[in-house]
Amino acid sequence: MSTDTILQATDLHVTLGASHILRGINLSINTGEVVAILGANGSGKSTLIRALTGIVPATSGQVEAFGVPMGKFVPWKKIGYVPQRVAATTGIGSTAGEVVTSGLLYGGRLRLPRDHKARAHAALEQVGLDARFDTPLANLSGGQQQRVLIARALVREPELLVLDEPVAGVDRPSQVAFAQTLAGLVETGKTIVVVLHELGEFRPLITRSVVVRHGQIVHDGSAPAPTHDHSGDDHDHVHPHEGFTPEGSALIQETGFES
Repeated sequence: MSTDTILQATDLHVTLGASHILRGINLSINTGEVVAILGANGSGKSTLIRALTGIVPATSGQVEAFGVPMGKFVPWKKIGYVPQRVAATTGIGSTAGEVVTSGLLYGGRLRLPRDHKARAHAALEQVGLDARFDTPLANLSGGQQQRVLIARALVREPELLVLDEPVAGVDRPSQVAFAQTLAGLVETGKTIVVVLHELGEFRPLITRSVVVRHGQIVHDGSAPAPTHDHSGDDHDHVHPHEGFTPEGSALIQETGFES
């Protein structure tokens, strides 16, 4: 693993239940890159991102983050993970500020730092939602909820930001706002890995595209051209999430990530 490589998978295989989902993945993510992981529903792209962040274990092969094999010794503070959006229908009246503050509890930590409120305000300001600090999450739009989850990841001040299908199921204006938020983060020099169904509004930001098909990488390089039916201005870039499996949503304790 070179000094410029902060995330690396070597001959990675993942089997969940009876399904052999990832097959011999070799992938390196370097400092400062903005990498899109692309693929159709069921291709294995979300399982790949969860394996790269320790959410699902490797069946064989190895994943390293910041030069450390995946496990409790990984410097989780350096990694911000944004899961697929889950609608706020639980009835729990958490505010945007409370959700963001929860991002400071990781690696078994039970107490918040003294400056947690200031850090949560700063993270929400980065995504343009500081004015919604005291707003219940359920009262925000789908796109705003997703930006709150980004702020929850940013409150750690991570070096690597990993986003899993951040715009699935949100409308076009929300996707545009989300892409603008991501552009601001790119300008700060963060390394970003984002799972997408298609590039859409993110195309100008992406420096490298990785296409997954049937659990294998079939393209790693410049962004592939959109198909004819996806390239028009009138195309609706709204897609559902990939399905979860019970095994796929299991988390390892050390990360503090939630799916």
